[in-house]
Amino acid sequence: MISSPSAGFSRAQHRFFAFCVAPSLAVLALITLLPALYLLATSFTQLSLTRPETQWDFSQPLESYRQLLSDSRLHNSVWVQIKLSFWTVLLQLLIGLLLALLLNIRSRLLEALRTVFLIPMVLPPIVVAIIWKVIYTPDISPMHGIFRSLGWNVPALITDPNWALTSIIIADTWEWFPFTMLMVLAALQMMPQELLDAAKVDGASPWQLTRHITLPFIRGVLLVAGLFRLIDSIKAFPLIFILTDGGPGSLTEVTNYYSYLQAFNFSFLGFSSAITVALLAATIALSWLIVRLVGWGAKID
Repeated sequence: MISSPSAGFSRAQHRFFAFCVAPSLAVLALITLLPALYLLATSFTQLSLTRPETQWDFSQPLESYRQLLSDSRLHNSVWVQIKLSFWTVLLQLLIGLLLALLLNIRSRLLEALRTVFLIPMVLPPIVVAIIWKVIYTPDISPMHGIFRSLGWNVPALITDPNWALTSIIIADTWEWFPFTMLMVLAALQMMPQELLDAAKVDGASPWQLTRHITLPFIRGVLLVAGLFRLIDSIKAFPLIFILTDGGPGSLTEVTNYYSYLQAFNFSFLGFSSAITVALLAATIALSWLIVRLVGWGAKID
């Protein structure tokens, strides 16, 4: 059977595309897959920098994971992580959604403000951390200067046990709410105007339009934004490292920061790898559960 010229051209095109993509895939595998496999293998050892012979010692492969169950400091870091992730994701979604709904209104002033709102997101995380370090340091803080002029005695938030975690939540929310805002705004501008016009003809109020048309339409976008922010909240390392160093005590010591301490302060690389693998597995499981419960599609009432 003789193949048609179009079929031969299609196969050649696929081979060409595969040839073009292959170098990128090889580099991606080299810088992501191999380190991930090494991390997984290390988690089954008791590797410590003070004991080089433990690097490939798999005699007790589950010992690091057993330690996870009995480490009370790790359990505290998980609870701190849950609080940080919950509040930052919730606030970023709410603020981003409200600002997107506002900026979706046709106005030259609001269009100009879109760029201003994006500034926190495009700054390097270290720069954001330094900015908030200045804001939270009473001796040089403009915020504390205003409070003192008003006669308010406000403590140093990042060293106060009652405010340390809240200060991290505020800084992280300020940095990343533009991400949600940008995604939701893009979804709003893709919404068919016919849906809104038909609902207005039927006498729907602005709240009813938002509740029954807009929110169901952008539900998938909100879910994606929430998942991205959930994953990134678990990587909130620069803010904690610069602002609080996990303190006071261990009140702002999240799980990935505790893993960093185990690896680079105490040299327990095997245990740190087990923490990281467990955290990754928990993140994947939680993301899958959220997708299953919420769903992707838009269901407009």
